[in-house]
Parts: sequence; structure tokens; C-alpha cells
Amino acid sequence: MATDKLLSIIIPAYNEGDRIEKSLQSAVDYLKGHGYRFEIIVVDDGSTDDTVSVASNYEEHVHLLVQPRNMGKGAAVRSGMLEAKGDIRIFTDADFSTPIYEIEKLIDAIEAGADICIGSRALDASMIKEHQPFYREFMGKTFNKFVQLLFFKGISDTQCGFKGFTKEAAEKIFPQAKIDGFSFDVEILFLASRADLRIEQVSVEWYNDKRSKVNPIKDSIKMLIELFRIKTLHK
Repeated sequence: MATDKLLSIIIPAYNEGDRIEKSLQSAVDYLKGHGYRFEIIVVDDGSTDDTVSVASNYEEHVHLLVQPRNMGKGAAVRSGMLEAKGDIRIFTDADFSTPIYEIEKLIDAIEAGADICIGSRALDASMIKEHQPFYREFMGKTFNKFVQLLFFKGISDTQCGFKGFTKEAAEKIFPQAKIDGFSFDVEILFLASRADLRIEQVSVEWYNDKRSKVNPIKDSIKMLIELFRIKTLHK
């Protein structure tokens, strides 16, 4: 049975014109079909393709935010979370690498008392239905070792783009967030743990999309630099 709470789905998008239509149609069909009260917020992060026009075709169900320039995934998610009105606020990648129906796991955990619930690819490897190339998986595991060393232990996958927050948790931590790039997930979880918010992890289905926009070298270096900035930014 669908929750009676208002649900916000936040989708950060940068040059997603070739993928976002399928994702939006899937989200609208699923949410309407299961009786949810919902809003979908697409945050365009300075796209140079037709992302904005494609998302505009769904204006009946989609609230479109347009960043003034390409600012980074963290900045886009932050804008969407703070614009959202939902009692439960979930952000998901535009390619829906984690299918929309997995929101049920996040919602169940939050309604059971979690402040934040994060999707994880590390809890059950069988849930990864299509793997990344080995070098991307290796770099992801290496990044997580840095996270474990510098910030917190026990969260085995900080980077899965599928996380849910209560309204109160979102409004407590996102105004404090300052990281605009891909390491924003770590910053958010760091702020949440420091605020003693209850964080749950759930295993979710995940399918690699070969059209990933993450550069394995350049973006990995940026992410490591961002990691070392987090504690400096939040003394």
C-alpha cells in the first residue's frame, strides 16, 4: 500500500536528453499506478542538449529547475531537495540505474523510523544486474576505503545515486552542504552522522549504464580532493 505522505522524487540531470524521457515516463506510470501523492523535480544542471525541452513535455507532473550553469551533481541535488515539498524526499540518477520500484525499500525504512535510507550495491552483490567495467568497480572500492578511513565505518556504498530523506533530515543537512561535485554524498552522510540522524542501508537492484558521464580519471581525482575539503568546510 502506498504511503499517504507526499513523495518528492529529485532527478539531477546534465545532458540527459537521450535518457530522461524513458525515466520520467517510468516514474509517472509507477507513481500514479501505485496511488502515490507525488512531485517530480528535475534539476537541469546547465545542459547543452535538449534535456530541458524533453523534461518540459512532462510539465503536468514535473517541476523543472534550471541551474544557471553546470555546477555539479551535488549542487543540483541540493537545489532539488531544498525546493521539494515532500514529507519523504528521494533523489535518483536520471538513467534510473536503480529502477523506480526500489523506492519502496527506502519508504519502508523511513516509515519504520530511519531519518535517511540509502541504496547500496555492496550489501548483496547479486543485486547488481549489470556490472561496471572492472576498473570503475576497483576505483569505487578504493574511494570507499578513503571514506572509511577519513569519515565513518559501516557504510559500504556511499556513492549509489539512490537515497531517501525525511523532510526534517533534508531541511537540516542540505542547507549546510557545500560540496557541488560527486563527493556530495559523503558530505551529506558526514553531516547526518554528526547530527546523530539514523541512517539505514538497503540493498537495491542496480544496472550499469555504459553512457556514464563520470570520467574515471579526472572525476576520481576531483572526488578525492573534495573528500579532503569536507572536514575543512565543517570544522
